[in-house]
Amino acid sequence: MRKWKQAIILGVMCFILTIGICVQLKTVNNNGSTVSSNQELNELKDQVLKMKEKYDNTYVLLETAQKELETTRNNVTNNDDELKALEEEIKKYNMLLGATEVEGQGATITIADANIISSVNSAIDQSDLLVHDKDLLAVVNELKNAGAEAIEINGQRIVNTSAITCEGNVISVNGQKISSTFTINAIGLSTRLATLKRPGGYLERLEESYIKTTFTRADKITISKYTGITNFKYAKTKE
Repeated sequence: MRKWKQAIILGVMCFILTIGICVQLKTVNNNGSTVSSNQELNELKDQVLKMKEKYDNTYVLLETAQKELETTRNNVTNNDDELKALEEEIKKYNMLLGATEVEGQGATITIADANIISSVNSAIDQSDLLVHDKDLLAVVNELKNAGAEAIEINGQRIVNTSAITCEGNVISVNGQKISSTFTINAIGLSTRLATLKRPGGYLERLEESYIKTTFTRADKITISKYTGITNFKYAKTKE
């Protein structure tokens, strides 16, 4: 009888010991996985930082080269009316392409997601309280129709090849992710741009959906140049 009791006690102790070993091994494996994941994440962060540093350095070199080129062109064209006219043509087309920083009178528009508060009718779809890519596209198109000569959204210059798309909870402009609040700068005759505030206009419709908007005229606005790469896949120069 005593041996039977001892066997039971020994069996229970072995069972508890086995469970303890299993738990310890699982903990070690989980810690190893966490360390491995953290190491991979740190390596990816280092790669991203190195790529960004490389991009920033290359961009600085490009900016320097462009300034030197502009200085050289100005020096060459100073005493040649024909070359000076050609230089003016280059500057004009650079402005049209968005390849140069510009300034002039215009307006600034801000558009922000609505504050989701209890006073808002609960029957309203919450997605209607957010600014979407189609909203920015509509405002940009209205600005163009009002004669805007240059437009940017959160520092991203709008050019002919610019894409405004939705990517999850954020909006992408020129491949760069931006989020609310959206600041749209436009250069053009401010009295014409002000038609965006007309009754029934798109800004008013946004406000009816609790989207917050502001419109401010300005005597001088500076809009940055387009810094992306323009590629033509299908259009080619006609021979």
